[in-house]
Amino acid sequence: MGLTCRSGAGTEQVNDFEVYPGISIDPDVRFGRPCLVGTRIDVATIVGAVAAGETVETVAQEYALSAEQVRCALSYAAHAAAPPDVATDDRG
Repeated sequence: MGLTCRSGAGTEQVNDFEVYPGISIDPDVRFGRPCLVGTRIDVATIVGAVAAGETVETVAQEYALSAEQVRCALSYAAHAAAPPDVATDDRG
């Protein structure tokens, strides 16, 4: 299953850096926490809501997001929490 993690935001100038598909970091937004592109909604807020038992669809509705954006936040959180790939670790 391929995720398309885009916000549909316009062409406005922003200072963010997309660190993962659909996830950006901007030091001027949410103290530099990873957020969904084009929003001020941080990944931790989305993960916390799902961890508390909310469904992806409910979280999407509550925060005016698409279910795909919620899944992007979850995907980023899983990626960020994963251990480094031992196969690419060149320390020995």
